[in-house]
Amino acid sequence: MQISHPLAFSRMLKLRMSTYWLFILSWSSLTLTTHSFSTLTTSTPITTALDMLPSRRQILSGMASTVVLKPQIASAADYRPAIRPTAYRVDSTIPPTLLPLRPSQQTQILKELAQGSGTNKQAIVVDTINLNNMLNKAVFGTIESVTKTRPQAGPTFVCLGLPQQCTASDIQFAADLVGTMASHRRSSKESTALGLPFPYSVQSMLNQYMSNQCQEDDLLQALSQANVDFTLQTLYQPLWQIAKIKKLDLIALSPEIQDIQAVQKGGLQTVDMDRRTQYVIDPQGFIALPQDPKFKVYTDRSLIKDLPPTLDFANFFSQTILEHETAATACAQYAANHGTAPLVVTVTPMVNVRFLYGLNGRIPRLCRFLGQFQVTDDSVTTILLNPTAEDTLSKSRFLRLEIGTGPETLAYQSKVADYLWFDHIPKVNLIPRLMDG
Repeated sequence: MQISHPLAFSRMLKLRMSTYWLFILSWSSLTLTTHSFSTLTTSTPITTALDMLPSRRQILSGMASTVVLKPQIASAADYRPAIRPTAYRVDSTIPPTLLPLRPSQQTQILKELAQGSGTNKQAIVVDTINLNNMLNKAVFGTIESVTKTRPQAGPTFVCLGLPQQCTASDIQFAADLVGTMASHRRSSKESTALGLPFPYSVQSMLNQYMSNQCQEDDLLQALSQANVDFTLQTLYQPLWQIAKIKKLDLIALSPEIQDIQAVQKGGLQTVDMDRRTQYVIDPQGFIALPQDPKFKVYTDRSLIKDLPPTLDFANFFSQTILEHETAATACAQYAANHGTAPLVVTVTPMVNVRFLYGLNGRIPRLCRFLGQFQVTDDSVTTILLNPTAEDTLSKSRFLRLEIGTGPETLAYQSKVADYLWFDHIPKVNLIPRLMDG
């Protein structure tokens, strides 16, 4: 029998089920009579007709095997996962919410960032036209159907955060985003740089590599001599290759390996004085920042969570803030010496940029210290790439979008980033507080 419509199939199934239960009731009545007679004549249990009846599952299986659905009806039952966005804006509401971004919006955002738009850190207010406010807008205000992000004056920065379990595909994803932004620069004469977590001492070799004065093997040898792990060299290779293709500058962001090891053992005072002055060009701001209430929340809710069990907290804290200050110093110095509207993109582990108080939070202060007073928090955009719940310090399956949720810390709340960007469709249970885009 062939069924051409789902409603007809449903009605047929109900009819057959009714027949099945009528059949069961009839046999049950006969069985009770048989069982009563058997108890009077013998004490040996007998197999009744009810025992021989097929189960409900068997009945339904038999019924289903006799029904043939047309292909268009059968295909409607196939599971097809929904196509969900792969990028989200973290809106600065309290608590933060996620706004999905369509592919066209993703492209537009990367273009605007490349052209110096920065990211407004204020919550997005949806001020649409409706029947309640149309007259007020017409009389007392103006109606704009399209709102465009205008480029900022001065340098802009984009900080890309890599997941803790970083793979080659994550690096390639970052390289693709860097290449896209480089392609959208207004002019090839505008300075564009890519910052990588390599020691300051390899900066001269990075410059030679980008100007074709040395080969890639020479760069790899210089990284090895600076004690950069070979795995890290191999992992980051696509990034400096895309930088060369797009003719970007490369910036070394990290202190020397021996200085990091010295801080881990004895604190900041053990670092060579000359190199320390290179890392920390604004000592007063460097000392004052840990007293900021927002930074204290960041320290308690984020920074301390990465403390290895083998390290003392004081030395670990010193190491972390030195690494962040060093990276921010390199970015600010490049911006101060390369024209009026340079773009600096950094690619570092996510722990250095999440919750906005790592190296990304230090850049505006250091730019102002160097005379770039137009640089604000809006000039720095933070994008987390393929973040996991663990990367955001979440104890659940969902991403954690903020720190500072208690009554005493709500005024100092910080969101995890400006954007979350994936190279695949994320799982549904990873995305919290999703709003309509």
